[in-house]
Amino acid sequence: MTARRHPDPTLIALGIQQPWAEFILRGLKTIEIRSQPTHIRGTVYVYTSKRPSTMDAARQTARFHAIDVDRLPKGVLVGTVDIVDSRPCTAADAGPSLVPAEWLDQRYAWVLANPRRLRKPLEVRFLPYGVWFYPFRRRTGTEPNPRRRVNRR
Repeated sequence: MTARRHPDPTLIALGIQQPWAEFILRGLKTIEIRSQPTHIRGTVYVYTSKRPSTMDAARQTARFHAIDVDRLPKGVLVGTVDIVDSRPCTAADAGPSLVPAEWLDQRYAWVLANPRRLRKPLEVRFLPYGVWFYPFRRRTGTEPNPRRRVNRR
């Protein structure tokens, strides 16, 4: 397998607040909790939102791992991760997602694998227009819609 070259205009980016993005890149967070499922599978860029998370769970986990949230990069691509599954949350997802179990009700677990940090953060060419965006090209409308619901049979 050849190494992926960056920037890669074929990759879609997923916006995630810091320090959650840092937890993913360190392999601490292997499940991302979202309000909707995703049909996206495979490698995506991890884009760090410009504003960090204000959730207590994020701050407490950052303190526990001696991560200075103020020094983390924001508003840039910091790495890639593979999305390998999307399914309704269970109580067992609290640990891998680094959030309290009560946050999981009626949410979806996006299962992550193979986090890879970029050598240096990349500026995006096109700013985010939602959770998903193409950082190095305009969306043409021919790509799969990342918001489309997954049909489970």
